[in-house]
Formats: sequence, structure tokens, C-alpha cells
Amino acid sequence: MPSLATALMLRVAQGDAAAFTQLVRLLERMALGLAWRTLNDRVEAEDACQQAFARLWTQAARFDPARGNVEAWFRRILVNLCLDRRRAIRPVQSIDAAFDLADTAPDPEAQAIARDDQARLAAAMARLNPRQRLALSLFHGEGHSMAEIAAQMETTAKAVEGLLGRARNELRTMMNESVMP
Repeated sequence: MPSLATALMLRVAQGDAAAFTQLVRLLERMALGLAWRTLNDRVEAEDACQQAFARLWTQAARFDPARGNVEAWFRRILVNLCLDRRRAIRPVQSIDAAFDLADTAPDPEAQAIARDDQARLAAAMARLNPRQRLALSLFHGEGHSMAEIAAQMETTAKAVEGLLGRARNELRTMMNESVMP
């Protein structure tokens, strides 16, 4: 039985605009997160996503479910567009303009504090229950919805919500304890 995305894509290939709208809603969060992480610019990421969705519509007939899933096919389209944008020649300023630029890098103290916070968070995450750690990683790290996480963890969205709440509380407690002398 084909996935929802595959079923929608097959309808899109037949020109079904309503199926396209549903497919965009299904993929948009993943797409924007991936584009933003690749381009590190929200406006560029939104433009890349819009261009990728337009390409998904115009090239829908080229999708072959026997060769893979819709998500992977769309992700490849989006990544290629993002990489093209990164390679694009950008206008450069004269060398004289560089003298007037302020250093925006954090100072060494801020960098040390950030590294310490990251190390404390990693240590706290390692101490979490594996199911809580997985739920946090899928929700915050991968950007999955509660329903997607529930399906992957073979539980309910309500149970995932509880896992996330408990995990956040435990992390907060562990982070506060590691700051105390």
C-alpha cells in the first residue's frame, strides 16, 4: 500500500491541484527546515522551497514510486536548488569597505560559555531515558510532528506529548543542577 505522500504525488502527476496543496502541507515543514539549515538564510530558504514546490508540480510525471519515496525525491530536488543558490556568484564589496566592518563573532568568553552549555546539554541528554531522548531528537532536531513521532515510536501523539514534557522538565532540572556549585 503506497504512503500518503506517494498517493498524493500520483494524483499530482494527473494534475490534481487539491492533492498538490495537501502534499505541500505534508512536506513544507521538512522542506523549510532543510533549506534553512543548508542556506542559513530564511528568505533564501523560503525562495528555494517555493522553487522546489513549483518544480515538484511541473515535474510530477517524472516521479517513479518504484525508484524511491516522494520525500527523498523532493528532498533531492530541494537540496540541488539550495546548492545552486549557494554557488551563485554574489556581489562583492571593495576591500576598503571591509575596514569599516565590525567583528560580529562572539568574544572568547561567550564562546567558552556556549561550549560549556552545549557540553552540559549533551551530558544531560545522555542521562535521559532513551525514549525521551528519541522523542526530543525527532521533535526538536528533525522537526517531526507529534503524529509522525508517534508512528515511528509505535505509540500515540498524546503519549509523545507526555514524553516530551517529562523530557523537557528533566533536562531543565539537570541543567539547573549542573550550574549550581
